[in-house]
Amino acid sequence: MARSGYTLPVFAVAAAKAALVHLQCSNPEPLQTITLDILPDEAIIPIQQIARLDRNSALAITISDPGDNLDLTRNTPVWAWVKLLPRQAEPLILEAGEGVGKTPSGEPAIYRYARRLFEANLLPLIPADQTVTVTLVMPEGRQLAQRTSNEAFGVLEGLSLLGTSGISKPLSAEDHLEDLRQILQTKVKFHTHLVFCIGSHGIHVAQQMGFPETAVVQTGNWIGALLVEAGLRGAESVLLVGYQGKLVKLAGGIFNTSSHLADAKVEIISAAVARTGGSLSAIEAVLASKTADAAYQSLVAIDLADKVFQALATTISQKAQAYVKKYGNVALTVGTVLFNRKGQVIAQDAIATQFINSWMPK
Repeated sequence: MARSGYTLPVFAVAAAKAALVHLQCSNPEPLQTITLDILPDEAIIPIQQIARLDRNSALAITISDPGDNLDLTRNTPVWAWVKLLPRQAEPLILEAGEGVGKTPSGEPAIYRYARRLFEANLLPLIPADQTVTVTLVMPEGRQLAQRTSNEAFGVLEGLSLLGTSGISKPLSAEDHLEDLRQILQTKVKFHTHLVFCIGSHGIHVAQQMGFPETAVVQTGNWIGALLVEAGLRGAESVLLVGYQGKLVKLAGGIFNTSSHLADAKVEIISAAVARTGGSLSAIEAVLASKTADAAYQSLVAIDLADKVFQALATTISQKAQAYVKKYGNVALTVGTVLFNRKGQVIAQDAIATQFINSWMPK
């Protein structure tokens, strides 16, 4: 059975809480663990190191453990430097130190769930006449961020504290598929029109588009199996929202999008270039691309991207509907929205447009 772990925000909050507790003790002993409220559950997180730096500040270090999930932050040190100050305008101030990402406006890339975790665990410990400043540091964060698409999504200089849950579940492991099915079964009871997202960036884009969290289903790489499950459980339609480099695989009949199983992105995009009348040089440029994003950019440069990815969105929806009919023997309407590495929508088919319009306030 694959082992679950915790997401990066949990380790950041654990380090901060441990440092604050250590700082507030008159005769502190080094903490071995700290208990967190991870909304709604509890987690006990090991503390790697902890020390008082002076009368009003302390530093604690945790080590990221995402369980058996495929996560590049495994064993990453997370530091929290906590300082006590006289009460400012806010009781809790979060700052991004080295290796923690920032938004283009300079704000720490610490998103909604992570901020809720900090508030739930630290605010009850802060006296009314004091403010706590938490400076987060991930010494390896800047280097690790170069292996992610964070910068393309507006996260600069490091890793973001992103997620919708404290539990890091191994979504790529087969034995987790049952958990995904159960979540889907719960959501389809309230919404017969669902929004499928592969990962956190897809969920972020879906939220920006205005879809309620109760209708959004995270699929991991198991898109085909969950499309069939949705149809069998009475869903009427599904809107696929995803980064083009993942979802284009469906246009080639690949319905488990894990790169460990199949990866033919540029070949699928090049086939779409041929079908839409692109030149041989355009096809060769796509085939020479090392990533799906590079392939997309090569088509932008010759003004073919809109036409090609519109065709791909339509093909994805058609293939998905045929897949559900073949394996579930039910009809399910599927629409597709593709976004680029900046989280910008680059294509959507006619079904997606109808789906989106039906959700928008009248």
